[in-house]
Amino acid sequence: MNGSRRLSPQEIADILRERIRTGELRAGDRLPTQAELAEEFGVERGTVRQALRALQEDGLLSNVSKGSPPRIAEPAPAREEPQPTMVALAPRLTEAFSPSRVRIDAVCLTAESFMLALSEPVRHIHEGRLRPESVEVRILLPSREINLAFPVPVEGRDGDGDPVHERWLTQRNAQARVLQHNLLGLRATHGIDVHVSFRALPFTPPVKLYLLNGEEALIGYYMLTRREEEWESRTLEMYDALGSQSLLFSFAQRAGRRERAFVEESQKWFDALWETITTDLTLS
Repeated sequence: MNGSRRLSPQEIADILRERIRTGELRAGDRLPTQAELAEEFGVERGTVRQALRALQEDGLLSNVSKGSPPRIAEPAPAREEPQPTMVALAPRLTEAFSPSRVRIDAVCLTAESFMLALSEPVRHIHEGRLRPESVEVRILLPSREINLAFPVPVEGRDGDGDPVHERWLTQRNAQARVLQHNLLGLRATHGIDVHVSFRALPFTPPVKLYLLNGEEALIGYYMLTRREEEWESRTLEMYDALGSQSLLFSFAQRAGRRERAFVEESQKWFDALWETITTDLTLS
């Protein structure tokens, strides 16, 4: 490719990307060598290497730096439609329990969805279909000491206390204890090295977030609704979030550069928040 102006790495990457899009280069095809590409585009090999690195970061190349020209990668799997938490979480957790070392991090309003979805991988472990060696679970739940953004009474708090908050706290503690019990039980029944930790979040999370082995992030936005609930012979009117119905959006590292970056940044955010918060959650 002749001309007075030399192409930039981004321009070369765009040309190769267009060849992949139109089918001129198909999955499994080898690219020309760096020398051949440098000659075709009239640039130095370093410029070609930068262009190939950009294509690799987009998930378009495989077998990079293996001593031979890279191949065009298979197309990334199409992103699944977001699903309600109670539909999406259990199969994702089951898959996350497949490696020998499992690490699950979560931020949520209560542990209800996590507790219910966990029954699926636990059942697979009891059936001998999953055999992790270690399981580490870290969960951030709102502190009992804060004024929650939700759930809250429709009429506001009064001098008799806040039964809506009391109901939430009772549920938060009960669900977290069940989750903890079911996980720690794997240590006694299967010799799995299990660690479960809770810390007290100083704010109401606007989203629920699950990080699975640092490879996938599931995020769901809480949608508020006005509803009634029976509690200790009282009818409570409240603004609440139905977390089990929140749609979970999946971001997986294998799906490409942007989703990989989202997973990595979400994990960094959680790790930093976990280290900042030093107050363990009291489940009583």
